[in-house]
Amino acid sequence: MTRYLEDIEIGEKRTSASVRVSKEEIIKFASFFDPQPFHIDEEAAKATQFGGLIASGTHTLAYWRKLDDEINGDIAYICGLEYEKVRLITPLRPDDDMYLVSEILEVTPSRSKPDRGVLKIGYKVYNQKNEILATLSCSSLVKRRP
Repeated sequence: MTRYLEDIEIGEKRTSASVRVSKEEIIKFASFFDPQPFHIDEEAAKATQFGGLIASGTHTLAYWRKLDDEINGDIAYICGLEYEKVRLITPLRPDDDMYLVSEILEVTPSRSKPDRGVLKIGYKVYNQKNEILATLSCSSLVKRRP
């Protein structure tokens, strides 16, 4: 069932299922997009401030996007407008289970275009220890009910 702007309430929270991220996925992603030693070389990573292999922040955000689609994919999005206050707090490590919590922050009907509005959602990405991996907010254009 599609959720339109007027179906969404400020304060509404949704939690995703968790997804496990493997060492092989971390290395493969980083080899292509962010080939830093602490993302692609397990031995070299041990000698860094991280003390071991970690996922690229971009990889963490790619999983955020996948999990967001799973829990908020029923929203009648038109397009994204802005990512704000992206913070990478705790590294994602091999075999971590990560999950996402979203919270509706703002629902604003457009003044000039009655068929749409702006939705702002806040996100927290957690690991299996309930440590926060990342936080961000995202504003999107959303359709209003036809």
